[in-house]
Amino acid sequence: MQTQAVRVRNLRKTYGGRAVVDGVSFDIAQGETFALLGPNGAGKSTTVEILEGYRRRSGGEVEVLGVDPATGGLDLKARVGIVLQSAGISGPVTVREQLRQFAGFYPDPRDVDEVIAAVGLEAQAKTRISKLSGGQQRRVDVALGIIGRPELLFLDEPTTGFDPHARREFWDLIRRLQTDGTTILLTTHYLDEAAQLADRVAVIAAGRMQAIGPLAGFGGAEARVPVVRWVEAGMLREERTDDPFGFTTALAARLGAAPEELEIVRPSLEDIYLGLVAEAEAETSATASDAVAAKGAGR
Repeated sequence: MQTQAVRVRNLRKTYGGRAVVDGVSFDIAQGETFALLGPNGAGKSTTVEILEGYRRRSGGEVEVLGVDPATGGLDLKARVGIVLQSAGISGPVTVREQLRQFAGFYPDPRDVDEVIAAVGLEAQAKTRISKLSGGQQRRVDVALGIIGRPELLFLDEPTTGFDPHARREFWDLIRRLQTDGTTILLTTHYLDEAAQLADRVAVIAAGRMQAIGPLAGFGGAEARVPVVRWVEAGMLREERTDDPFGFTTALAARLGAAPEELEIVRPSLEDIYLGLVAEAEAETSATASDAVAAKGAGR
């Protein structure tokens, strides 16, 4: 049986009676890269902060590397690496000096020079962190996150602000960590990043888990039905159909010619994600409206 690095059951977090995380459950297997997606305010960051041990939960069960993060001490922290969205490390020390300092905090750290090479900063090893570019400073953040040889690595929006070339290089670094067997929990607003790196994807919206699974078939068969788009009488039209080629053949016969600007598109991860979020927001809005109406009727 595959060992779980993270186990979450019916996780809840409430503030003043309002649930920001409401019954979320999932597992992350050892060695897996798991992408947790969701809009701002969906409960994604709260969930991750609970797993990291920085926030207390209101209910449910959570285990990180077999330990409850709410009570885990330094032993657990030594086994976990965290790369925050903005670490803010830009002092007068050099890259090598900063890593040597952090290596001293762990019982079995990686070799400093090996880590510097792994993140592609060999040429900048003696450069002050404050003098590095934004992308290079982000590499320092990752180096600090992996220096302790973590079994589990949290990556929070790791490539925000990166140019396309820097993002591709960063993805290569993450793939090397995956090869080494590091378990990774990734949060990102870049859907292509999740598609490139994750073994499985989960979407949280309105505090609830909306969908979870491998990229192949994510969102279920209905969400992946192809879309036919074309221009007719000067207007863009579209139709979802399980038989896009049969549909376009019938469409051409009806129009008497090939449709203008015809395209057949299978929904991408981004399309499915946006659909799930919109559905969750609509459901939340409808529930709120019903509650207001019920309160008014009871007066």
